[in-house]
Amino acid sequence: MNGEILAFILYFIMLVGVGVYFFMKSRKSGGEKDYFLGDRQMGPWVTAMSAQASDMSAWLLMGLPGSILAFGFGQMWIGIGLALGTAANWIFNAARLRRFSKAAGDAITIPQYLSNRFASKSYTLQIICAIVFFVCFTIYVASGFVAGATVFTTIFPKLSMQTAMIVFALAMLACTFLGGFKAVCWTDFFQGLLMLAALLAVPIIIVATQNLDTSALTEVYSYKDAVSGETVECAFGAGLFDASWQEIVSGLAWGLGYFGMPHILVRFMSIEKPSMVKKSATVAIIWVVLALLAATLIAYLGRMVLAEDLLTQGMQKMVFVEFARRLFPAFISGILLAAIMAASMSTADSQLLVASSSFTSDIYKPIFRKNASEKEILWVGRIVVLAVAVIAFFIASSKGSGAQAIMDLVENAWAGFGASFGPVIILSLYWRRFTYKGAVAGVIGGGAVDILWYNFLSGTGIYELFPGFIAGLICAVVVTLIDKTPEKEALEIFDKATDPSFDE
Repeated sequence: MNGEILAFILYFIMLVGVGVYFFMKSRKSGGEKDYFLGDRQMGPWVTAMSAQASDMSAWLLMGLPGSILAFGFGQMWIGIGLALGTAANWIFNAARLRRFSKAAGDAITIPQYLSNRFASKSYTLQIICAIVFFVCFTIYVASGFVAGATVFTTIFPKLSMQTAMIVFALAMLACTFLGGFKAVCWTDFFQGLLMLAALLAVPIIIVATQNLDTSALTEVYSYKDAVSGETVECAFGAGLFDASWQEIVSGLAWGLGYFGMPHILVRFMSIEKPSMVKKSATVAIIWVVLALLAATLIAYLGRMVLAEDLLTQGMQKMVFVEFARRLFPAFISGILLAAIMAASMSTADSQLLVASSSFTSDIYKPIFRKNASEKEILWVGRIVVLAVAVIAFFIASSKGSGAQAIMDLVENAWAGFGASFGPVIILSLYWRRFTYKGAVAGVIGGGAVDILWYNFLSGTGIYELFPGFIAGLICAVVVTLIDKTPEKEALEIFDKATDPSFDE
């Protein structure tokens, strides 16, 4: 058997095994909070690695190094924005969200937290958030299926797209459906380690074994784009400021998305103690900095070794794959290539679980079955996981412009989440005076401006997340100042959550 295929088979067996293990454990002690939040028992290392693995998709190993390989260091600004956003989110929000979600009725989802935080009897905000989460994350999961299957067929071209998508979906479902949050976090932990090890191993071996020719850095390569038919020139820009100011601003704006990204924020809520966040933050920030630097270094070295082979064919995204196959034995190469699959799967399984929890805990239980048992909620959650996966599969495997239009929405989902929920999450953690109506205004205002900017002002070159985030912040603050002072219970929740001795 081919060594690469053997490595992939072992990788998928590991994923299924983790799901089965946590399913057997959950049969004895599992419940809603355990399935959707790991019963708030996640350690600092697992929390950190799971958050970062679920954040970074195959873009980290293919899209980013491919873009830098083709056009130079000016393409790093999105990576810089993501690194800064990651650090800020961990430093300023993680521990506070852990405390606030516990103080706010032991909330297990972001919509539930936002409602409980203001001691509101209304389900309006919770339902709005849950519907947005469910719809957007179903599309996100569909994109994960496409990304995973694309990686699969890129590495193994004889495999059909449909078959690759089925294999990818089944492996992810086995983990998420059976094991829930703990299984997803633990697989993400190992996948995060695998991604980082792969990214670090490749440049180390390149430097040790390859003859590097810096003259390739000044060469201009070209290829014909398969979609547009236009000729693309690839001149390597050696400076960060080779990018335009719009690209720099938009790249940095990507970091704002973290403040409203549900599948990352829920990791903060799951950690065992707020005091553990400092260690988690250190691990997470080191991970993201090392990973982004390694991806950049792979592209830089690839420009000197593989530019002629890849850029003339428009195959720059294959730089990591090509190095893995050239530099390592087949089995080791298979493990390294499994890191690309890990990047796709760790993002998709986290989004699948958040979509399920948003429907089950924020719509099904409070509206349809208020007295539902823990066992019922657990199995409804599993059924929703399966339903979301099936819907996502049909979206991903459908043909035609309609399906493509749906898939294109994924590019804007990050902006939508960041603009709608980012300002509201931050204000809810730091502003005692913040009100329920202000939160509703922030969600609606940020989302509306994000959509309007994308549809009418995208020609400015400014990523819609930036104006959407600012608008959401202004709407939330203005409406809160106009609104009456929050109820006593809401103020007590804030005071309880900000007490240093709470929940330690």
